[in-house]
Amino acid sequence: MSQLEKNQEAPFFRSANQDNKLIYLSDYKDEKNVVLYFYPKDDTPGCTIEANDFTALAGEFDALDTVIIGVSKDDCQSHRDFIAKYGLNVQLLADISGDLCEAYGVWQEVEKEGVKKWKIVRSTFIIGKDGKLIEAMYGVNHEGHAQAVLDIIKGLSAPAEA
Repeated sequence: MSQLEKNQEAPFFRSANQDNKLIYLSDYKDEKNVVLYFYPKDDTPGCTIEANDFTALAGEFDALDTVIIGVSKDDCQSHRDFIAKYGLNVQLLADISGDLCEAYGVWQEVEKEGVKKWKIVRSTFIIGKDGKLIEAMYGVNHEGHAQAVLDIIKGLSAPAEA
């Protein structure tokens, strides 16, 4: 399974969000940057911190024409419960089939204490308005990650204003 790289076309996606509404990557073409972040499981400690951090910065992302979309293999109901429990302000896609995880190369075999298993490797992709990958970050740490992503987005708009 190859990993995605900067400047390549972002893989197309179509997936149901927490409200069972189909979200397409093409919905944002020429309109918004997309931060597509993959996380292992709703309502687990690291994933909750990451979702809360993205929520806390949602207004700043929005001001920079950027939407935040989280992805896990949890179903729509699990996503609704997760959003309600923490007052999250991000869309969450239910990739129950795993197709989206496969397309972005985040479904990986990992070994922990000698045991191999397949899981979502926490990863974030910044997709520009043109549909190309600005960043492809695999194996990210949730600590401070939302702010780091926001800093990258801020850097995108800086040269254009000069």
